[in-house]
Amino acid sequence: MAGQTETIISAILRDIETGALRPGDFIEDAAIMARHEVSRTPVREALIQLEASGLVERVARKGAVVFRPTLEQFLAILEVHAKLEGQAAGLAARRLSATHAAALEAAVAACEAHAQEHGDGAPDAYYQLNMDFHRVVAEAAGNPYLLDMIKTNARKLMAYYRARYHYKGVIATSAREHRAIAALIFARDAEEAEAAMERHVSFDHVTALDLLAALS
Repeated sequence: MAGQTETIISAILRDIETGALRPGDFIEDAAIMARHEVSRTPVREALIQLEASGLVERVARKGAVVFRPTLEQFLAILEVHAKLEGQAAGLAARRLSATHAAALEAAVAACEAHAQEHGDGAPDAYYQLNMDFHRVVAEAAGNPYLLDMIKTNARKLMAYYRARYHYKGVIATSAREHRAIAALIFARDAEEAEAAMERHVSFDHVTALDLLAALS
């Protein structure tokens, strides 16, 4: 039963990360049961665990939906997420290994190559490269608890970050900022790396409103 629950959780998280499930989408128990050939019990347990992490909400008489924040919730989560991402960049600058340095350079180079080749095109593909960059930085921090916290918060905001890359010029700006952050990490400048990452992941109030409206 535990194995089935974990499989369902992983599948739902993957759907959130890829955009197959968007904020406010209903999660149909019957569809999950059929997809994974399981009973209702592991589905219910999976949704309980996802609800506890804040990724799923229960709606009375309707069932479970993917968490969709209000503006106040969005800004509050973003505030915490920016701090966590910034801390990861600062720790990565202090603890960067040769293996993580190589992975970070590869991630940044992939973002730059995409921006140069596609410009504003293929934003969803760029988003996957962006996720890889942030994953490498978080892993380079060497703190598994911090990594888990970043993942949980990021999943609440993924749909909005993904939508952001559909705006003109954002991909090129993102790739430049990735290079700047990586340079600070390579230079072991923990304080500036932390500050640069915080700025990089933050939205201004107007952009937050636009993204919430676009996905409402």
